[in-house]
Amino acid sequence: MGLRDLVYGAYGRRIERHLDPARIPRHVAVMLDGNRRWARSVGEPQSSGWQAGADKVTEFLGWCRDTDVKVVTLFLLSTDNLHRPASELTPLLGIIEGLVRGLAADGRWRVHPVGALDLLPASTAAVLKEAADATRDVRGMHVNVAVGYGGRREIADAVRALLHEHASRGTPIEELAEVLDVEHIAGHLYTRGQPDPDLVIRTSGEQRLSGFLLWQSAHSEFYFCEALWPDFRRIDFLRALRDYGERERRFGR
Repeated sequence: MGLRDLVYGAYGRRIERHLDPARIPRHVAVMLDGNRRWARSVGEPQSSGWQAGADKVTEFLGWCRDTDVKVVTLFLLSTDNLHRPASELTPLLGIIEGLVRGLAADGRWRVHPVGALDLLPASTAAVLKEAADATRDVRGMHVNVAVGYGGRREIADAVRALLHEHASRGTPIEELAEVLDVEHIAGHLYTRGQPDPDLVIRTSGEQRLSGFLLWQSAHSEFYFCEALWPDFRRIDFLRALRDYGERERRFGR
């Protein structure tokens, strides 16, 4: 271990000691951005960047568990990404499948797919469903894996599910329109029953939402980090928690 690692380790422990347990976010959502740029920076193919990003996930989840975060949402693949050429998409999906299998086999996380599984290849959808089934009774941290995810698609799916539910009960559309409120829609989102994200982290210096958790992030705090995702360190995570803990959350008021 070099001098720099020792210094950062001491700095990280100092930050952690001063974190207020009462101000740790319950739900952290993260946009794992910068994998392709990382690969280019080290002269490796894109797939190496995606694999390096996948390898970072388990380490990140350990940091979240150690700081008592209860729910983590990982933005792994958007609906827009599904339009990439097969030469890119096929290896990326393979890496995601391997990551999800690993999370399920780990035994510490309850894995929950978040996305439009019907848009995914059958093999990828099957891996996600199997991981959810295999970890259903795990009492550890809840890990949402957003694959084939789009915020607009999620809201449309929620409204569609709500309409189907009431149609099966014979509720007239006029009656539904009179009573419909935000809680009815929230109860049909992919993340229904979970707390909304308190903190959304995006790596790689980009400062936009890209359709991620559009409904759920209405009152979230955002933290943008310059580090590319494979280079994201524990000290970066602790800085995000410190920044979050120092903010005054107003929830739109």
